[in-house]
Amino acid sequence: MINPFSKTYDGEELMMFDFLQRIKFFERLRQKELMRFLPAMHHRKYVCNEVVFFSKDPSQALYLVKSGKVNLSIDIKDNFEMIMEVTHGGCFGENSLLENAKRTYTALIDSEEAELIVIPHFAIQEIFDSNPKIKAKMMTSLAEYYNGNNQRLFRSYRESFGFFSLRQMFE
Repeated sequence: MINPFSKTYDGEELMMFDFLQRIKFFERLRQKELMRFLPAMHHRKYVCNEVVFFSKDPSQALYLVKSGKVNLSIDIKDNFEMIMEVTHGGCFGENSLLENAKRTYTALIDSEEAELIVIPHFAIQEIFDSNPKIKAKMMTSLAEYYNGNNQRLFRSYRESFGFFSLRQMFE
């Protein structure tokens, strides 16, 4: 039986919920919880070679890719080494879910144009402060994401033994 008092959502909201639930950090959230993020979202267009943010910048927003390509790279001396390409349905800037974090990589647009959804850090923190369940769900997803990154890092290290000292990571 349908609850006549339950909230109904329009087609645009349902499409956005579907988009969000495909992204790792939002996959555990129910529609009612996802609704909290909609007013905080800003749609922004970027052009080729535009920098979204640089490594070591303050982590001021989470970015969701609606269209286009974004290259994430790390600075090695005077060069940039691409570590990942993010496309439609992808997300980057995940450390904006943490407080007082700095960017660990540079994000650069690598398509003619890209449309990104930007969720400011302060808005995320307001949602977290007022709803600990949302924070717990998203932090669990963030921990799983970082765990996967660690597993890939250690596998890569084992496969290329001798190129760097893993001990440096913990110093």
